[in-house]
Amino acid sequence: MKDDTSVTSIDASPPITRPKNKPRKVMPARDALLRLNDYYEVFEPANPQAAQAEGERCMNCGAAFCMPNSGYGQGCPIYNKIPEWNELVRLGRWKDAYNRLSETNPFPEFTARVCPAPCQDACILGINEEPVQIKGIERSIIDRAFEEGWVKPDAPKRTGKRIAVVGSGPAGLAAAQRLNQQGHTVTVYEQADAPGGLLRYGIPYMKLDKSVLDRRIQLMADSGITFKSNCSVGQDMTAAQIAGEADAIVLACGAMRPRDLPFPGRELKGIYQAVPYLTASTKAVSNETTPGISAAGKDVVIIGAGDTGADCIATSLRQGAKSVVNLSYPEAPPHERAAANPWPEFKRTFSYDYAHQEASVVQGEDCRWWSVNTMAFIASASDPSCVGAIDLIDMGDSGKQHRIPADLVVLSCGFLGHTAGLLLEAFESIGQTIPIVISGDMASGPSLVVRAIADGRRAASEINQRLHAERT
Repeated sequence: MKDDTSVTSIDASPPITRPKNKPRKVMPARDALLRLNDYYEVFEPANPQAAQAEGERCMNCGAAFCMPNSGYGQGCPIYNKIPEWNELVRLGRWKDAYNRLSETNPFPEFTARVCPAPCQDACILGINEEPVQIKGIERSIIDRAFEEGWVKPDAPKRTGKRIAVVGSGPAGLAAAQRLNQQGHTVTVYEQADAPGGLLRYGIPYMKLDKSVLDRRIQLMADSGITFKSNCSVGQDMTAAQIAGEADAIVLACGAMRPRDLPFPGRELKGIYQAVPYLTASTKAVSNETTPGISAAGKDVVIIGAGDTGADCIATSLRQGAKSVVNLSYPEAPPHERAAANPWPEFKRTFSYDYAHQEASVVQGEDCRWWSVNTMAFIASASDPSCVGAIDLIDMGDSGKQHRIPADLVVLSCGFLGHTAGLLLEAFESIGQTIPIVISGDMASGPSLVVRAIADGRRAASEINQRLHAERT
C-alpha cells in the first residue's frame, strides 16, 4: 500500500541548494566617489593571491571553451593558452606563466585593461557561477613580469629587409612587434603627435594609463623599431616615398570614420564626435592643461550607449558636468540571458560599466535612457549659434516626445570604416611590386583591440612568408 505520509514528507522538504562560488576580486575597482576626483585607472593592481585562487578555479574545467580551438570557435581571438598559464599561476610559477602568455600575446598589459574578455564569457564555470577572472590573472602575470624585469627588448638577427607599418594602433603595433621579432627592420608611421592610435587617444586614462603605453613603445624602440610621429602618409610623405624605403608595407590605419546624425540643428556649435572629445581630454590630462572641449558646468548628452559612450560619461563627470544623460536607440537588454543568447555566446544582458556606476553615484540614478531616438538639435536661447537642447521621442509604448537640456552633445554612434580611400588607391599600383597587407580595423571594420592585435600578427606572418618566398 502506498505510504501517503512519507510521500507528503518528501515533497514538503526544501530543495537542496549549493552556494555559488563568490570568488575574491583579482582587480577590484576603486571607490567611485574617490576615483571621480582623478584620472587614475579605475581598477586596482591585480592581487596575486586572488589570481592564484582563480587559477585553482580554472582547473575545475573539463573543456576550455575560452580558447577558439576548443571547437566552439570563439573565446580568445589571439589563441592565448589560458588554462596553461592559469595552472602555472596556481603553482606560483610566475615566470613560466609569463613566458607562456608572451608566446601569443605581445601586449598583455593592454588587453588586461581594455579587452572585454570574450574568453570569460565562454568560461564553462559561467554556466552556474562567476566565470574565472581571466583578465585579472593576465594582469597579475604581466605586472609581475615588469616588476621582476622579465620583459626585455628583443635583439633578433636582422634579415636586411625593411618594413613600413602605416598606423600605430593595436594592429600596427602588433604587426611591427612581430615583424621585428622575425628580424626585419621596421619603421612605424603615425599621423598623430605620439604612437598608440586608438590606445592613446580613443581610450581614456581611467582605463589605460598612458605611462603603460609609453613603457611598451619604449621597449619596442629599444628593440630596434623606429617610430615617426606627426607623419601623415599621403601628406607629409607620399605612398611612393614610403615604398621607396621599404621591401613590404603593412597598412593599419584604423576605421575612424564616425557615424553622424544629420538631424535638424546638426550645424550648431557644441556638438562633437566622441574621439575628438576624448582626444582633447587625454591631451589636457597629459599636458596638465584645460581641455579644448570641456563639459564643466554643462548639461551633457551622449548619444550612443557602447563602450566609447561610457568613456565619454566618465570623462564628462571628471570634468565637472552639471548633468549627464546617455541616450540609447536600442531598448534595455534583459537582466538574464534570453533563450536566443545561450552560453557560451557573448552575454548580452543588462550591466553597469564603471562609468554608469559613477553616474549613478553622482546623480542618484542610471544616466541611460533606453529606446529613444533623437529628432532635432535645438539652438540655445542665449546663443542661437550653439546647441541648447535636444528633442527626443520615446520609441517604447508611450511614444512621448521630450525636450532635454544639452549644452554639450557627444556623438558616440560607432564607426563606418576607414578614411584612407585615397591612400589605398595610391598604394594599389605599388602593391604589384612589393608586398602590401591591410590589417586591423582598416581591413575588418571596427572591432575589439584584441582582434586588432590578432590581425596585426596575421599581417606580419603574411608579410614574412611572402618575403621568405622571394628569398627562396
